[in-house]
Amino acid sequence: MEYIYAAMLLHKAQKKIDEASVKKVLEAADIKVDEARLKALIAALDGVDIDKAIEKQAIMAASVAAPAVVAKEEKHDEKKKEDDHKSEEQAAAGLGALFG
Repeated sequence: MEYIYAAMLLHKAQKKIDEASVKKVLEAADIKVDEARLKALIAALDGVDIDKAIEKQAIMAASVAAPAVVAKEEKHDEKKKEDDHKSEEQAAAGLGALFG
């Protein structure tokens, strides 16, 4: 994961993402660099538009999160209706005690 973080940091700083720069970032963070993982990362990022990849992930995350938010709101609404119903029953019981 730290290799991806290093690449993202370089991207955010508008620096070239290559083996040397990723290695410098990792070494600065006192991380032992695995040359095979480093080469694999650089190869995997070759030709990738990082901004588009980030945008795509944000859209995917939003599409996954939206149903969860809706479900949570529905659950909250159901609980509120349940609480309102209990309050009405309690009020009715209280009134019955008055006329007892």
